[in-house]
Amino acid sequence: MASTDDRREAREAKLDELHEKLTEAVDQLVSGEDWAKALAFAAQFRSRSFNNTLLIWMQHTAAHEAGLVPDPMPSYVAGYKQWQQLGHQVEKGQPGYQILAPVTGRFASPTPSDQTSWRRLNRNEKPRPGEQVRSKMVGVRPAYVWDAAQTSGDPIPAPPTPKLLRGEAPSGLRAGITRQIEAAGFQLHAVANAGAIYGANGVTNYGEKTVSVRDDMDPAAQTKTLAHELAHVLMHGPDQGDARQHRGIGEVEAESVALMVGAAHGMDTTGYTIPYVSTWAAQVDGEEPSKVVRATGERVRATAMKILDQLDTQMTGDGTPPGLERDSPRQGSKAVECTGASPSTMATAASQQVALADVRGMR
Repeated sequence: MASTDDRREAREAKLDELHEKLTEAVDQLVSGEDWAKALAFAAQFRSRSFNNTLLIWMQHTAAHEAGLVPDPMPSYVAGYKQWQQLGHQVEKGQPGYQILAPVTGRFASPTPSDQTSWRRLNRNEKPRPGEQVRSKMVGVRPAYVWDAAQTSGDPIPAPPTPKLLRGEAPSGLRAGITRQIEAAGFQLHAVANAGAIYGANGVTNYGEKTVSVRDDMDPAAQTKTLAHELAHVLMHGPDQGDARQHRGIGEVEAESVALMVGAAHGMDTTGYTIPYVSTWAAQVDGEEPSKVVRATGERVRATAMKILDQLDTQMTGDGTPPGLERDSPRQGSKAVECTGASPSTMATAASQQVALADVRGMR
């Protein structure tokens, strides 16, 4: 039987392998077009963290090229036991796709507002009278998922794919985005043409708390621009500290959020123009471009999910098989904190923002 040290070494080796795979996946995002494709893919698997979508994308592509799966795009992914819950069995010889799952611990405190008062509970240890208990993320571990094509069982319905004519906006999307802009305290103004707003399609004015959008574009373009400006409202206000750290890539983030929101509704993303990754990722001082790419991807995904969670519109599937009980990724992410982990682990966890739902059924 393997010792604790042997198991720890094996886990660390797998984490090193996953880090190499992530680095390789990020290195393949050379151009703005590649980045846009990665985000469109992430929109179809938005129940996963951005890093995990990169890992799934890269490994599924390799499986397709090796003839192990028939389609270049996965349909649904889930853990081994999760597929068994749905009456499916992973076929012999089908390798799982390695992803990163959170490791959590229970912490207790008599004074939750005092961050130094939290102590980690041992297995089966009960809190003291009057203490509050909270689950916190303390690290990550390797886990595996399989695509539906790698399993046998009853047919699974194809993911929903809204059908849109060119230039058409998804039903209810413009109204839903408008409501969120107004809920944030901004007034929406339609302008006659780009000349009225300095040649732009849309402009967000934080001082006057207004969002202005051209009225002479087709409905899809207007809706996409509204999503772009809503991203600015949510991410780049003068009172948001994170925005200052990412000011060099603010337009990339806003355009990327709009792309994900649109892709989740079946909108054509080929018209999105994003600068070369190597250009914008190098604009954050003191950070490796690969880390900037991963952190930006997760910031974009988190903001897009915040927008999507408040919409009552028909969307594409999120990569979770029908009938599988999972918490929403945004709810899961809110419960995750980093405490007691090493600085490198905390940095990985922060950029990951891995949903607790990812770990269910994979233990």
